[in-house]
Amino acid sequence: MSHLARRTNEHHEPWSVTVGRRSSETARVSTKMLWFLVFSVWLLAVCESTACPCERPELCEPIRPQRSFEVFVFDVGGKTWKSYNWSMVTTVAAFGKYDAELMCHAHSKGARVVLKGDVPLSYIVDQSNRTAWIREKVDLAKSQFMDGINIDIEQAVEKGSPEYHALSDLVKETTEAFHRDIPGSQVSFDVAWSPKCVDKRCYDYVTIAESCDLLFVMSYDEQSQIAGDCIAMANAPLSQTLRAYDDYLDLKIDPKKLVMGVPWYGYDYPCVNLSQEGICYIDKVPFRGAPCSDAAGRQKPYKWIMKQMNSSSSGRMWDDEQKAPYFYYKDQKGEVHQVWYDDPQSICPKANSVRAKGLRGVGMWNGNILDYGDEPAAREQAALMWNALLGC
Repeated sequence: MSHLARRTNEHHEPWSVTVGRRSSETARVSTKMLWFLVFSVWLLAVCESTACPCERPELCEPIRPQRSFEVFVFDVGGKTWKSYNWSMVTTVAAFGKYDAELMCHAHSKGARVVLKGDVPLSYIVDQSNRTAWIREKVDLAKSQFMDGINIDIEQAVEKGSPEYHALSDLVKETTEAFHRDIPGSQVSFDVAWSPKCVDKRCYDYVTIAESCDLLFVMSYDEQSQIAGDCIAMANAPLSQTLRAYDDYLDLKIDPKKLVMGVPWYGYDYPCVNLSQEGICYIDKVPFRGAPCSDAAGRQKPYKWIMKQMNSSSSGRMWDDEQKAPYFYYKDQKGEVHQVWYDDPQSICPKANSVRAKGLRGVGMWNGNILDYGDEPAAREQAALMWNALLGC
């Protein structure tokens, strides 16, 4: 308003008595136009903020009831969500393009849909930047009828640094703002598979856990830092995975704040050398201080893995030490690949431990990457993967 008024005044300068009646009339017209513009913008904002895209307006109300057991699903876009097992889903973290149809459907099933939240930590060290970011996310959640936010910040942080403290403040202030403006909303934070500075993510896990509603533990990519021999290994070996939860619990973090994330994908590693014992040596690809990492391989979705395994040279094999399946195949160049992945047999004992340790629930990265086709084999594979989340 002030800028518009100033431009109007400048147009009629210099001020003098010669302006007379025409100047006064112009000013009155300008004022009326200004108020009309302001009212139109306000009305448009009100209409947009109340326009529910669902067939039933009540489906735009936030989901408030808390489920005793969480099944937390990451969705990265598309329409495969229509094939999810909605009798299990409690929260969907929408990492793809906003889909009003997904929101309406999830709400009809009593499931939350939450935003993705990511921001450079160097930016939110400044309090005003942090406040502005939080305000933007709350307003976006309200305009899209969402039920909270999943903060997915996976940046390296040094303990005691300005970013270290800013991250803890961000989680606390985001949770307070969402709980205040969207009653019953959920704020979750994604953490590494271990609290021991994995990938140099040296966060204040205790303070963050106290501040938010859930910690989603990313129990995968556990070979992101390989300190020993550069060899292909399981994405999430059972004993290593479970030991890390004991590490979280040893910090006195409430088990009801922890959701176990499991992978619905695997890694395809080209073998630089394959030993007689079947050990696949991989390229040295460093990551955050470690000489080797799983970046030497490529992430592959479960649906690709199942098809590739059926045509593989070895068929499905099982590593009893890591409690994980794998197989070999040769590419068109004749090079040997080793593929490590998770399936119902490897996921079930992890899911069993969720109940045994009294954790809040389970989830996966990500819900879209199963084969939801109509073929009987595909439907059976998808059903078994969903059911494995509840243990065996």
